[in-house]
Amino acid sequence: MDTRPVYEIKATLFKALAHPARLQVLELLAADPNNSAPVGQLLEFTKIEPSALSQHLAVLKRAEVVESTRSGNIVHYKLTEPLIAELLIVARAFLLMRLTNDAAESHIDALRHLPALPGGTAQAVLDAAVKEFES
Repeated sequence: MDTRPVYEIKATLFKALAHPARLQVLELLAADPNNSAPVGQLLEFTKIEPSALSQHLAVLKRAEVVESTRSGNIVHYKLTEPLIAELLIVARAFLLMRLTNDAAESHIDALRHLPALPGGTAQAVLDAAVKEFES
């Protein structure tokens, strides 16, 4: 069985996530109860130029990680799948586990300033997803 297409899809996802600004955007969206935020809030949080943010959001949209809706002059971005929040939780846990003692103090302080991500364990989400596909 050829599994290449599955790995190509995964690689595309990880390529879309492979920039600090995009991760910031996703963490802000994941921290919101509705997994969404207006562009103005994303600009304030990331502190990057509007044109740069627009390019990063376009990458996330092409990868189908986020979607946008317009209400008057305001554009909201939303995670297309709550599982993205779980992926961010796992990434944050991995980061915490990889910290060395020398770097831990400064990184842990920085981690305390990140948006709080929702609960749930990655394994519980994976189990639920497998069950859903099997039915």
